[in-house]
Amino acid sequence: MTSAAEVWDDTDPLVVRTVAVADPGHLLTLLPPEDQVAWVRRGDGLVGWGVAAVIRTDGATRIAEARSWWETQSRAAVVRDEVREPGTGLVCFGSFAFADQPGDSVLLVPEVIVGRRGENTWVTTIGRGTITSSPDVAPTDPPRPPSGVVFADGALSGTAWEGVVAQAVERINAGSLEKVVLARDLIATADADIDVRWPLQRLDESYPMCWTFHLDGLFGATPEMLVRRERGLVTSRVLAGTIRRTGDDERDLALAANLARSSKDLEEHEYAVRSVADALAPHCTSMNVPESPFVLHLPNVMHLATDVAGVARDATGEAVSSLELAEALHPSAAVGGTPTDRALSVITEVEGMARGRWAGPVGWMDAAGDGEWGIALRSAEVAGGTVRLLAGCGIVASSDPGAELAETQAKFVPVRDAISGV
Repeated sequence: MTSAAEVWDDTDPLVVRTVAVADPGHLLTLLPPEDQVAWVRRGDGLVGWGVAAVIRTDGATRIAEARSWWETQSRAAVVRDEVREPGTGLVCFGSFAFADQPGDSVLLVPEVIVGRRGENTWVTTIGRGTITSSPDVAPTDPPRPPSGVVFADGALSGTAWEGVVAQAVERINAGSLEKVVLARDLIATADADIDVRWPLQRLDESYPMCWTFHLDGLFGATPEMLVRRERGLVTSRVLAGTIRRTGDDERDLALAANLARSSKDLEEHEYAVRSVADALAPHCTSMNVPESPFVLHLPNVMHLATDVAGVARDATGEAVSSLELAEALHPSAAVGGTPTDRALSVITEVEGMARGRWAGPVGWMDAAGDGEWGIALRSAEVAGGTVRLLAGCGIVASSDPGAELAETQAKFVPVRDAISGV
């Protein structure tokens, strides 16, 4: 099924100017209350506001249509870039639905972008046909914390979701598939509209090793890089296999060792790494796929992790953009399952809800095709005073429904804490 794309009038070309500026402080403190985007990790990254151009797509061709639109915008744009780093000049931010249907996807070009990479800080201003002078960039008034937040089950109660997991295990043991990722949702309601800048700042403070993001109501702090392309070099971080931290250092070290030896988690991780390597292979050369994972320590959980690397070139020798690579990778076994088609069918049949943009690609790309696309995990969608959180687990033959439910509860923690107003 093809999609019906929604675009703004783009008769005039985009006019872009990037200039170096003095350090304006923490990027997230610069965001205004409305129309903001963010992609930040360890103080570096990009934030922006306003809308210079946007396309919304859905259906099976949602990413391809967005790519085509972006290529048209990039070719026509008039760009003056005085910094010339990945992320300068013309840049878009994107967030794509997990599934072909239903789901709304968006690719957006802000009017103002502020970026930082190491010692370099810049401001990019973008307009149609013309642009104004570079704006003064300074911290805005801080956001107010959410109040009166209460949580309730989403589509399924915990007990009902355990039953869904049990069904999936039966199908796996019957030989119909090897792995399926199942998700559940949680609904939070506040007394008033939630200022998304509040949870963004809390997530950035608590999870600095993750990529904190926001676009069009979807926000979160993902630990998983679907794909990064920088000057032709490609990396993808695969996370699959999870254990909750206790807060006791000695106990957590023992748990990390158990995770690294767990046959269930190693099996789940192997499926995910294999799916990423197979998807990247037609688009890359000189690939490096480590033989064994390492344990990534986050404040609330630990994951088995593997970094896959390569050089972005397709069979014709042409460079492949970061969004093309994200399209080829999505959905990986880390968020879908193995085999992909069977796993997606099971998700549609038993999950009982629409994922929206959860677990879809989210990130940014510049006109050269460099960019970073994470998987929208540890994330939620905010609309007024309501927030919908989602979390998922990889289900294999040896999965225990109660343990998988506990894993989703651990994965809710980052966003749940961030919107609790404390």
